[in-house]
Amino acid sequence: MPGLTVVDHEFTVPLDHADPGGRTIQVFAREIRDPATAGQDLPWMLFLQGGPGGKSPRLTGPAHWAHVLKTHRVLLLDQRGTGRSTPVTAGAPQGTDAEISGYLVHFRADSIVDDCELIRRSLGVDQWETWGQSFGGFVTYTYLSKAPEALRACYVTGGTPGLEATADDVYGRTYPRVQDKVRRYYRRYPGDAAQVRRITEHLAATKVMLPDGDRLTVDRFRSLGQLLGMGDGMETLHWLVEEAFSGGELTDDFRYAVMTRTGFVDRPLYAVLHEACYAQGAATGWSAQRLRPAEFDAPDMLTGEMIYPWMFDEIRALRPFKGAAELLAAKADWPPLYDPARLAANEVPVAAVAYHDDMYVDLGLTLETAGRVGGVRLWVTNEFEHDGYRVAPDQVIPKLMRLVLEPL
Repeated sequence: MPGLTVVDHEFTVPLDHADPGGRTIQVFAREIRDPATAGQDLPWMLFLQGGPGGKSPRLTGPAHWAHVLKTHRVLLLDQRGTGRSTPVTAGAPQGTDAEISGYLVHFRADSIVDDCELIRRSLGVDQWETWGQSFGGFVTYTYLSKAPEALRACYVTGGTPGLEATADDVYGRTYPRVQDKVRRYYRRYPGDAAQVRRITEHLAATKVMLPDGDRLTVDRFRSLGQLLGMGDGMETLHWLVEEAFSGGELTDDFRYAVMTRTGFVDRPLYAVLHEACYAQGAATGWSAQRLRPAEFDAPDMLTGEMIYPWMFDEIRALRPFKGAAELLAAKADWPPLYDPARLAANEVPVAAVAYHDDMYVDLGLTLETAGRVGGVRLWVTNEFEHDGYRVAPDQVIPKLMRLVLEPL
């Protein structure tokens, strides 16, 4: 690959690490390094992708990895159920709803960490560093709770969780931030408020079908608000909304774009396990639906990173998971993901960036956790949105790598 030396790795791991002799799945990881460092024994950096349910980046060159590759070899992990790691897709679930949900409970952060430890030992690595983006940061704190001896240093970009925060705690804080992003969007593009109202009114009065046969409903259109938490999200949504109509009908381009951006075809795990990634010892009970404020019924309001029960009826890729999702939402015996006592005694250096205006990860919970976990150097900035490491790799990553070396 131009500018990179690439090695693919495949590992066989237990579905349930508590039952090592039972069912197995495959986990894939791609090693990348700068060809200029060939023959050098560089330390490993394990990249933990955001999500849940996101596969590792598919690269066309060094891009935002250039700085890290000067000093490290990087392992891009397809977390279990994603990419080439025995993927969970609309065609994959088999069995009863109980059997499918029983399978999917093994795809949270704790199981991902167990995979990482098996992979680390398989590669003969004594210790490695980790870089966790968004949900990958959540996985990092689980890793620090379960196996800190395996970690030399950790970097977290926009992904510091609340250690005991429930799904209700998270969504209670998320909805006001989404409202604020929508207001900012309309301040930047004042004409879009009327255009969004026009689209919602059209969808309420007219049966509009997407190219895959799903109906485009008002709620599905509103879920495009999730774009607003990214650096170019307002622009992406603006161009989509601005060119939505041709005459009095929604264009093919618009319908195809909405289908692609809201269809979960490549990441059903994101929807199925989204609230479950916050669950510890209690049921989530469709938290986002229960806590949804009445203000979100306004014709020009959009939603954000919320998963609702209607999605498992209206979205083709999610329908096979409907019964399992109901069971997972009712599950109350989720094991803990973090060990607060062990994290308080942590000695592994952690450098984390928190984005002041992050729509997805609450700054208040981030500050609370940073104050409770040993070894954390926290950088708070309002220069970037949630994807800061992608849009400004020459600023975010070098600063974190310097920060982790500073004494507390």
